[in-house]
Amino acid sequence: MDFDLDHLRSWIGAGETMSEVLSPQLVMRFNATIGCETAIEPGSAAPLMIHFCLAQPSAGLEKLGPDGHPARGGFLPPVPLPRRMWAGGEIEFRAPLIIGSEVTRQSTITDVELKQGRSGALCFVTVNHDYSCGGQISVRERQDIVYREPPEAGGAGPRKQEDAAPAGAHHLTVTPTPTMLFRYSAITFNGHRIHYDAPYAREVEGYGGLVVHGPLQATLMAHMAADRAGKSPALFSFRGKSPLFDDVPFGVHAEMTEDGMSLWTARDGGPIAMQAKASW
Repeated sequence: MDFDLDHLRSWIGAGETMSEVLSPQLVMRFNATIGCETAIEPGSAAPLMIHFCLAQPSAGLEKLGPDGHPARGGFLPPVPLPRRMWAGGEIEFRAPLIIGSEVTRQSTITDVELKQGRSGALCFVTVNHDYSCGGQISVRERQDIVYREPPEAGGAGPRKQEDAAPAGAHHLTVTPTPTMLFRYSAITFNGHRIHYDAPYAREVEGYGGLVVHGPLQATLMAHMAADRAGKSPALFSFRGKSPLFDDVPFGVHAEMTEDGMSLWTARDGGPIAMQAKASW
C-alpha cells in the first residue's frame, strides 16, 4: 500500500478543543461500569481515569466510517489502513477533576510515523490531550493510536508462541461481558464496532470476539495502583501487547517495584495483554 507520509505528517500541529460539564450522572455510570464506589456530589474529586469519558468527539452518524469511528481526514489524518487501535499512552495527573465543573480538552497531533511490523505496515499517530478544570491543567495525556493492515484472507499464519503471563503479588479477576463492553463504549462515546458488534469484530477485522477496550484495561490497572498505594499515581503509562476478548475472564495484576508499581492484564494461561507502570 502506498503512503504519502509527508501529506499525513501535515496534520502535525492540528488542534481541537471541546468542553463538557463533569456531571454526577456520568460519575455514577462510570462507577457502575467499572465496579467502583466514589463520591458523586458536586465539588468532590472525580474518580481516576474518568477523563477518557469527557469532551469526546460527537460526529453525526453520516460522518462515521464503516468501523464506527469518525471518518478520517478531519482532526485525525486520513491514514489509508483500515484497522485502528489504541496502542497505549502516558498520563500525568496534576490535580483531581472536580464533579460539577466544566472540563476543557485541548487536543494536538504531535507525530505521525510509519513502521513495519510482523503483520505489515503500521502507522502511529500521537495525540496530546490537556484536560483543564478551573483554568488549570489537571490531566495531561499522550495518546498513541495505531493503524494496521486488514487481516490476511483465510486468517494469518501461525503466531509465535508467547509465554504465559506470571501472576502478580496483587491481582483481581474481571469477567468482560458484552454488557460491560457496551457500557464502556457508551460512556466514552466510542463507536468502534469491535467492542459491541461480534460478527463485525470476527468477520471484518479478524478478531476472536468482542475486544476489551485498551482504556478500560488501563482504567482497571490505574484503580488497582491507587487502591494498593492509597493515593492516585502522579504518572501512569500503558502499552497494549495483545488483545483480550469477551469469551473468558482476565486478571489484573500488580507488583511493587523500586520506582513504583508494575501492572499487567492477561487471561489465565495467556500472554500479557497490556503492560502498565505507575509512579508517585
